[in-house]
Amino acid sequence: MGAAAARHLARSTDGVAVIGPDEPTDRKTHSGVFASHYDEGRITRTIDPDRDWALLANRSITRYAEIERDSGISFYTPAGCLVVGPAQGGASSYVKRTAAAAASLGVETTLLDDGGLKSGFPFFAFPDGSQGVHEPTGAGHISPRNLVRAQSVAAERAGASVIRDFAVTIREEGGAAAVETSGGRTYRAEKVLLAAGGFSIAENLLPQPVDMTVYARTIAFYEIDEAAAAAFVSMPSLIAHGAEGIDDFYMLPPIRYPDGKIYLKIGGDPDDLSLGHEPELRAWFKTDGRESVQAYLTRLISRIVPDLKPLSTSSGSCVVSFTPSGYPMIGYTSSSRIAVLTGGCGTAAKSSDEIGRLGAELLLEGQISEQGYATDFKPYFRQP
Repeated sequence: MGAAAARHLARSTDGVAVIGPDEPTDRKTHSGVFASHYDEGRITRTIDPDRDWALLANRSITRYAEIERDSGISFYTPAGCLVVGPAQGGASSYVKRTAAAAASLGVETTLLDDGGLKSGFPFFAFPDGSQGVHEPTGAGHISPRNLVRAQSVAAERAGASVIRDFAVTIREEGGAAAVETSGGRTYRAEKVLLAAGGFSIAENLLPQPVDMTVYARTIAFYEIDEAAAAAFVSMPSLIAHGAEGIDDFYMLPPIRYPDGKIYLKIGGDPDDLSLGHEPELRAWFKTDGRESVQAYLTRLISRIVPDLKPLSTSSGSCVVSFTPSGYPMIGYTSSSRIAVLTGGCGTAAKSSDEIGRLGAELLLEGQISEQGYATDFKPYFRQP
């Protein structure tokens, strides 16, 4: 979201700087901050049971080609996306709301029953009584690592400066916003936009901390060989919603990672592990997640993809940040010079360009104009 805001700001004005560190070479020994975009697979799709999230995604996806062109970096794979849940008519309205939100935005989807799911996606094994919404075009997966790189390169080409450091304090002083970094430098600007993901909760970063709940998440990877990758070549990104919210998960199709190996990836913790303080986030990112969650995810993927025979299994850690509204917080602090752009709610990578554009508009115009969203993206702050 921060890299996206930088690109949009740099295209509209001069004097733009982005402060943020590169990905650590060794996260186990890294002593600084982290980010959740150190990965090659995030689902992208418009289909979502919430129309505002669907609109944020849809507007971002339409600009993927522009970002790739302006940066020369590819990050999007149009593999399609499949959302599956209990069939309509029962207690769950998930599939109905997902299809309705897509239809309201004019997105082409196909509604599939048990038979349609089996014939269209023979590598999956869903519970009887399932129904799916398939978005064949304008959906698939992105490399969040390459997306951030593409946004940063495009921002630099538009005139922005990238400062590879991280902020420890942001304050207003002497008629300007001042940002002190871990490297001991202080940078001054007319306005500052904080977009630090889960690390936005860090103490002393803002005069009044954001009200945001950060959860630890475990992701699991299953290495497959070239033959298996060929057998799964038509596999879309998958989001599965279980009955009564049990066994909700997401899964990425085969993706080649920087180590040259091909992996299926699955995520969806069965319970929440809250991280209330910044030192806890740093410690969590140095781990490989929770073994209990990896075992749970292995059971899920073995059931959904019965033909999967992984060469190896591994796991990793990331975090998700939830706001009181369930939407990103895009607004000013008590200072008219310091604003926040944070709270991805576990679903913002695909939508980050539009969220970043709204953050840029906030800084340039002083507010976000009405643009078809039901939410106002109001920020929340913890009371002293």
